Amino acid sequence: MNTVALMSRDRLLLKQLQEAFARRAPQLSAVLADDPRAANAQIAACWFPLPDSLAALPNLQVIHSVAAGIDHLEHDPSCPDLPVCRVVDPGHRQGMTEYVRWAVIHYHRGFDQVLEQQRQQHWERPLQRPAHEFRIGVMGLGSLGSAIAQDLATAGYDVRGWARSSKDLPGVQTFAGTDAFNPFLDGVELLINLLPLTHETRGILNRQTFERLANGAALVNVGRGGHLNIEDLQQALARGKLRGALLDVFEQEPLPANHPLWKTPGVNITPHMASAASHDCIAEQIAENFRRLNAGEPLLNSADRLLGY
Repeated sequence: MNTVALMSRDRLLLKQLQEAFARRAPQLSAVLADDPRAANAQIAACWFPLPDSLAALPNLQVIHSVAAGIDHLEHDPSCPDLPVCRVVDPGHRQGMTEYVRWAVIHYHRGFDQVLEQQRQQHWERPLQRPAHEFRIGVMGLGSLGSAIAQDLATAGYDVRGWARSSKDLPGVQTFAGTDAFNPFLDGVELLINLLPLTHETRGILNRQTFERLANGAALVNVGRGGHLNIEDLQQALARGKLRGALLDVFEQEPLPANHPLWKTPGVNITPHMASAASHDCIAEQIAENFRRLNAGEPLLNSADRLLGY
């Protein structure tokens, strides 16, 4: 029987994936990495695999992320040089768009300020500004970033986007390449990061980036934890350059209870919940790639490990 090895640090996710494979792909045997049958696995379905776990599977032919990103595979240095695929769920875009809409309204309408006022028992109505006066910058214009930028532009916001290569999006002012990064940042009041994590983008949310933003700007990071320089963020918040940050992704997840970000003033934390592929979609797409692998057909949603996506 065709075998999929499920590999993750998240035990609850592993249980949920096994249930999804039983529902949506019963023709496959979905087993955990410590099951002796995993040695027969042709595909490894991964989310932050443990170190040296992939090298222990001698019959692997494909490494499959269960998410849209593949950077988490780096957590296993033994990851072999095999074809890599990812999951693309149409519902993922909708979920991310909803999360970002909430984040935008939170800062545009000053809910961050009034929630702090409630703690201080202080009554003061924030200035209500029209959407077209609120400048938003979207970093990363892939399928998610493009959809979000256009959604916000349709809502009336002043939206600009930056990507590695040129994009043409209705209603969105776009910037491309390294030379255009600083002009893109200038005057942005809310910076939303949706970039893939690569060697070039690691640490891109740093002091130099924050300095280009409008005074009192806010940050939303729904890319990866490795994009953010935490010390630079804390300093920018402490001196008022940034008024707040909404963080959904972290280098270590779950975020440890003693991590300083939990108590950093101005930081709001969500538990990597912005959006995710459904478990049924994961099982269905991996099953389709199993069929393609056996039929010698091109794999679905192939990724480039050098590019990081």
